[in-house]
Amino acid sequence: MKAVLLLEDGTVFEGENFGAQGEVFAEVVFNTSITGYQEIITDPSYKGQMVTMTYPLIGNYGINEEDVESRKPWLEGFIIKELSSIRSNWRSSMHLDEYLQKNNIVGIQGIDTRALTRHIRLQGAMQGAISTKDFDKSCLMKKLQAAPRLVGIDLVKEVTCKESYEWSDKFEKRKRKLSYKVVVLDCGVKFNILRNLALAGCKIQVVPADTRPEQILKLKPDGLLLSNGPGDPAAVAYVIQSVRELAGRVPIFGICLGHQMLGLALGGKTYKLKFGHHGGNHPVKDLKTGKVAITAQNHGFCVDIKTIPQKGTVLTHLNLYDNTAEGLENRRLKLFSVQYHPEAGPGPHDAGYLFSKFTELMERHA
Repeated sequence: MKAVLLLEDGTVFEGENFGAQGEVFAEVVFNTSITGYQEIITDPSYKGQMVTMTYPLIGNYGINEEDVESRKPWLEGFIIKELSSIRSNWRSSMHLDEYLQKNNIVGIQGIDTRALTRHIRLQGAMQGAISTKDFDKSCLMKKLQAAPRLVGIDLVKEVTCKESYEWSDKFEKRKRKLSYKVVVLDCGVKFNILRNLALAGCKIQVVPADTRPEQILKLKPDGLLLSNGPGDPAAVAYVIQSVRELAGRVPIFGICLGHQMLGLALGGKTYKLKFGHHGGNHPVKDLKTGKVAITAQNHGFCVDIKTIPQKGTVLTHLNLYDNTAEGLENRRLKLFSVQYHPEAGPGPHDAGYLFSKFTELMERHA
């Protein structure tokens, strides 16, 4: 079936539909990862966005239950060059096409994803529409212009858990000594973050994003993790206020959106990047050691470290692609955060040591 992708500047790409049929409107971004499409599809941080995969062949190892990063796919649409007609993986339980149909995610294939990616890099991320039923450009453009945008919208409330729960991984067979109790404020947390915390010796209680500070402190945590999540951090005022009240009272580790929440809670500002950072090949320099790690990233906003008035807050990591802030720390307030994803789901494992850094922080302040 025919499908079209229309960008807000009037650019049109014609292709073929896969997954669900229908019409979706969202911000169009691209991801440079070669593998890991399943983890990308199920990353809650992509709520409100359509993802273009720059790697040309997608779907060749199917879908399996072990590698999902949340309870369901969250992205609005999926844009690829070619959908593999076969799936070759002994763990695979279904084809990508079937999975997207089952979860009502509209996909488009057969377009020039190199041209689309270059267009986004030059012009910036922009709103787009995928349609399998309306091919009238002017009509589709009117609907696109009326659709909501990311800036100023609270998407965390869409992806957070509804009730608190204790994390356990049904695929992990080994028994581990759990020495630390960590509360995870779920702004759209990925399962691999929880897996890595457990590997580091943490007993994990996941709580909804709107959980009040006093409720968190009643749980008597050794540490608090602020998770990744979608959209504009400045729109999630209740989380920012909670973090502001908890800073200095319990050790805190922030990842991606959690990093941005810390920056805002400390009095700083965030701004929107031209086309965001999405992929598994971003070099990040540790300013203390001089070491460079290759990192996985997925964010469209960034902390302006220069605007943070809180004394003792320092920049710890720098993106070597565009010199944007990738980490901060405040030892007096017992907190640190990174803009990238140390859990490697998907992505390199260079930054996995940060989970041990978090346990060391909790140990020092026990």
